[in-house]
Amino acid sequence: MKALVEISDKQFLVSAGDTIFVPTQKATEGETLTYSNVLLTTDGATATLSPKAAVTAKVLAHVKGEKVLVFKKKRRKRYRRTKGHRQGYTQLEILSVA
Repeated sequence: MKALVEISDKQFLVSAGDTIFVPTQKATEGETLTYSNVLLTTDGATATLSPKAAVTAKVLAHVKGEKVLVFKKKRRKRYRRTKGHRQGYTQLEILSVA
């Protein structure tokens, strides 16, 4: 069974046993989270809207993504700035879709 769940204003298509990276969640490693904002569930051929569906996930780790370089320049003015940014993510393991 698969479910389309909304986590931090982003949508993820998940099934039991999947590992996903979501924007940083305020939870400790090993904690179990339940997401009730399930938009759609499917069992292969049929898709249904079920308001009572829930997705249970376990927090595996808090990690950072790849570095993104931000470069600013104003031509002929000797102005150049380089900054880096690494987005934080939480790694979740989907335990069940109910």
